[in-house]
Order: sequence, then C-alpha cells, then structure tokens
Amino acid sequence: MEFVSASEAPQALAAAELVFEGVPETMEAKREAFEQLNRHCRDDAILTSTTSSILVTQLAAMVRLPARFLNMHWLNPAYVIPIVELSCHPGTDAAVLARTKSLMEEIGKLPVVCGASPGYIVPRLQALVMNEAARMIEEGAATAEEIDKATRYGLGLRFAAIGVVEFIDFGGCDILHHASREMSASLSKERYTAPAIVDRMIEEGRLGLKTGSGFYDYQGRDIAAYRRDVLSRTLGELRHAGLWRAAAKATLS
Repeated sequence: MEFVSASEAPQALAAAELVFEGVPETMEAKREAFEQLNRHCRDDAILTSTTSSILVTQLAAMVRLPARFLNMHWLNPAYVIPIVELSCHPGTDAAVLARTKSLMEEIGKLPVVCGASPGYIVPRLQALVMNEAARMIEEGAATAEEIDKATRYGLGLRFAAIGVVEFIDFGGCDILHHASREMSASLSKERYTAPAIVDRMIEEGRLGLKTGSGFYDYQGRDIAAYRRDVLSRTLGELRHAGLWRAAAKATLS
C-alpha cells in the first residue's frame, strides 16, 4: 500500500484502473470527491463508492460516464471477511461489473451482486437479527449470553454450512409458511408475516427439495448426494468450531 499527498493525487488517480471512494456519508462530501475523480481519472477507470447508506442510483448522476460506476460495500473487518457486495444501477455496464468481480477475486475476495436496494444483502439481513436479539433481551425471553451461544453454535454455524435461501428449500417452503403464520399471530404480524412470494410458492406446490423445485430447481439432481453434501458441510463447521465428538464405542460386559 502506498499513500500519496493531495498534490500527488491527480497523477495517482490518472493511473488507477479501479478507484474506491470512501469519504464521509454525506452527499456534499460524495459530490466533492466525484468532482475530483471525474477530473483526474481516465475514461476507462472503474469508479466505486464504499457507502453503506447511499443508494448507487443516487450517486450515479455525480459520475462522468456513469456506466463505469457501481457501489462496493466491504464487510468489516474488511481484511478478513471475504464477501464484497456490489450494487449496480440500471446503467452499469456489464463488462464493468465483470471486470470488478474479477479484480476482487484476484485479491481473494468473494463478490456478490445486488440491485439498488437499501442495506445491500448482509446488512439488511443482519439488522433484523440484531434488532430481534435486542428485543428478546428487553422482553426477558433470553439473556445476552444465551442468545450469543445460540447464534454462534446454532444459527451461525448452520448458516455457515448452508445458505439462508438454500435452507428454506432444504426444509421446505411450507415449514417457513407455517412457522411464519404462528409467530405472526403470537409475536408480531409486521415482523413475521411471510412475504407474498412464499404464499405463491405454496399455491404452486414449489416447496423446495421435496417437490423438485423451490427457489432453486432440483430436477435431474442427485438428491441423495446433495443431502450428503449438506451434512458434510455441517459436520465440517462442527469440527471447525471444536464441537464434533465421535460416537463412543459401546462395550459389552
């Protein structure tokens, strides 16, 4: 890594293929930064904003040649977590997205793509989980220590082995439908009512793995091999967490 002074910035920007803007989260600061980038970056340079709160569609208008622009959200600690969320606006060039993904993969990152949606993917999901955890403490449902144990070795361990949407399909969309119905009635209609897509999938008989299609298509797939793979992934996470114990050998007397 090399730091340059403000006086050296124009030369450095002119040589850059990919630029990350990371100024404070105000439109004024962003506008000033992109004025500089527009002035000094070459036409084929990819420009990105690392903002966590401003939509890519709001910033694209500030960029000269906006087809080369997208948001890039790093997950803290950025030097450890592999996921980088790439948020595109309708005018982002497909070749620009492909090159950005390639550059991230070259440095060991795992890029995921989403649209111009508040919260990207991970922050949008984790905000719901964190708020619900705080609410459980407030209600006396469980202590912070018990919630953290449950999330580290239950929720977190499981979702490290199988993705959230994959998990819906694996258990069945009908399971989510029924659980949501019960919790929406007993806890909160606003927080737990299933979205329309879940009801639609129930009506269409697309329950997931057990019906051959859900959010994913399982037609022609070796289901037994897939189930073994999911189990293997889960056991791998157990071993990594130091929680795997081999079955004790029985002794006869």
